[in-house]
Amino acid sequence: MRHLLPDAALSTGYAVQRLLTGARLADGHRVVGRKIGLTSPAVQAQLGVDQPDFGVLLDDMARGPDELIDITQLLQPRIEAEIAFVLDADLDADDVDAASARAAVGDVVPALEIVDSRIAGWDITLVDTVADNASSGLYVLGAATGRLGHRDLRGVTMTMADGNGTTVSAGDGAACLGDPVDALVWLARTAKAYGEPLRAGEVILSGALGPMVPVAPGSSFTADLTGLGTVRARFSERTAG
Repeated sequence: MRHLLPDAALSTGYAVQRLLTGARLADGHRVVGRKIGLTSPAVQAQLGVDQPDFGVLLDDMARGPDELIDITQLLQPRIEAEIAFVLDADLDADDVDAASARAAVGDVVPALEIVDSRIAGWDITLVDTVADNASSGLYVLGAATGRLGHRDLRGVTMTMADGNGTTVSAGDGAACLGDPVDALVWLARTAKAYGEPLRAGEVILSGALGPMVPVAPGSSFTADLTGLGTVRARFSERTAG
């Protein structure tokens, strides 16, 4: 996008994102949640950006923890472990804070996000990735662990291993904008400012807890999040045609 609109502001990136999302909705898809991207310093450093962004989750992006994910549906996938929230109340007030955000979370869930980029070689700026729906791809949710309440997620430690049991990514809740709850507050305020407030029933991917990892055909990954459990993703071999 930066080559077509070299002076594009961040708001222009979100305008493009809304147009592309609108086209998917016109095709019969529906919004089921949002994702926060670029919350981890490690991921920001990997992509050369310095602030978070958000994208939209559509109904065809979810995959089950026991499902074999067809890698041919993806272009240049990478995977990251996150904490997901399922809202049971709207977050549409102008003054959303940590207390109101906590009260709106019906379930806390370990998650894996498969990010993807339509831009060759992940050669992106912030505006590029925003326009590309925050580099959304697919996601996998683990088992729900109940309401957020007063749980402190900053100390949740994450270890992600590949199919050989080798640790490929590690981090903690504090890597996600200091606290995944703070990431949710940021999203609620930002989404409201763009006229798209968060709604009850939405799945919120709060952001990576550690570095993202390239996904190869035939690979598998298991993330363990202390106090939240595990979540796994498996990918098919790439087939011809």
